[in-house]
Amino acid sequence: MMEDTHKSRAYKIDVAWTGNRGEGTIGYTAYERSHDISAAGKPVIRGSSDAAFRGDSSKYNPEELLVASLSACHLLSYLHLCAVAHIVVTGYTDKAHGTMIQTADGGGRFTDVTLHPAVTIKDGCDPKLAEALHARAHHLCFIANSVNFTVRVEPLITVE
Repeated sequence: MMEDTHKSRAYKIDVAWTGNRGEGTIGYTAYERSHDISAAGKPVIRGSSDAAFRGDSSKYNPEELLVASLSACHLLSYLHLCAVAHIVVTGYTDKAHGTMIQTADGGGRFTDVTLHPAVTIKDGCDPKLAEALHARAHHLCFIANSVNFTVRVEPLITVE
């Protein structure tokens, strides 16, 4: 009998709608799309829908959080690989961009996300290896492996 080498992890998130103005969903414009996202022992994330869908643009929407998850997952995978490969990263920013289309029935889907990691490495580290590690990081990213649309990575490596 072969041993299962897959490990499973559970992630528990609470989402609570906070947009009841007193009449619930009596009408389409009668309620706010506001909600709180939380997990035990962590700060609350204030959420809403996109402003295009009657949401509060000062709060994160699910689409932004999906793009942020892809970006953060890539960041963490990449930093791990750099540490193992002795590439000393001293700075990392990403201006991630996602595109979503709406369908005629009111639904929608993401068509693509492009990550633009701008990485600064210490002088003496191999910039070609630093760039190549992005492909491996993308391959290892749990979130990128879980979506059904294209995720591109367009890195820029700078040496201190």
